[in-house]
Amino acid sequence: MEHVKPRSASSETRTVLVVEDDPGISLGLRINLEKEGYNVIVQGDGEGGLVAARTSNPDLLILDVMLPRMNGFEVLSTLRKEGFVMPIIVLSARTGEMDKVTGLELGAEDYVAKPFSLAELLARVRAALRRGPSQATNKTANITFSDVVVDTRAREVRKAGKLVEMTATEFDVLVCFAEAKGRALSRDDIFRKVWGPGHHGTPRTIDNFIQQLRAKLEDDTHKHFHTVRGVGYRFDT
Repeated sequence: MEHVKPRSASSETRTVLVVEDDPGISLGLRINLEKEGYNVIVQGDGEGGLVAARTSNPDLLILDVMLPRMNGFEVLSTLRKEGFVMPIIVLSARTGEMDKVTGLELGAEDYVAKPFSLAELLARVRAALRRGPSQATNKTANITFSDVVVDTRAREVRKAGKLVEMTATEFDVLVCFAEAKGRALSRDDIFRKVWGPGHHGTPRTIDNFIQQLRAKLEDDTHKHFHTVRGVGYRFDT
């Protein structure tokens, strides 16, 4: 695995959990993530990774799919069902579209195919961590629509007074649409706003996040996300 030039460490040390059964990959990730200034925990199987995620509650999880004792999709699904919302980046040699869709629908923030560029993976780690609570810079504290209140400072969403569990990326996609104030956004617009310039994803990635937000925020009375043919999506309050 290649090595990259370390960046200056943040004053706030973030913890990254790496769950990977290939010793060469996990060692390379540990070395380079530590050079970036992160605290790194490594586990070599799914069950150990699940326990480590529960006990350490890391800021970010890098998760292989093909793991012994419990596969990565099972770990991902279990953590999301238990309410853990840390960003999870899935690593996999399985590059089929349905595998990517499965990972995203289960709650992954990103899906990186093996073999991967270490520099690109580290950039995705930085981007995912930038979307954490400490990065909320919205001008207004609350965004409201129908029976939903979005607290941009606390990064909490409540529907009819009940807390809605969301991943960091789901929250940022929602805020991206709310701030567009009814303007239709293309998928490229959303990628640039949420993931940053230079991120290359597939249209299905955005479609899956919209599907997840619809399931969490819409009901028979309130419909907010609308498909704009030939453009992308529009959000109406």
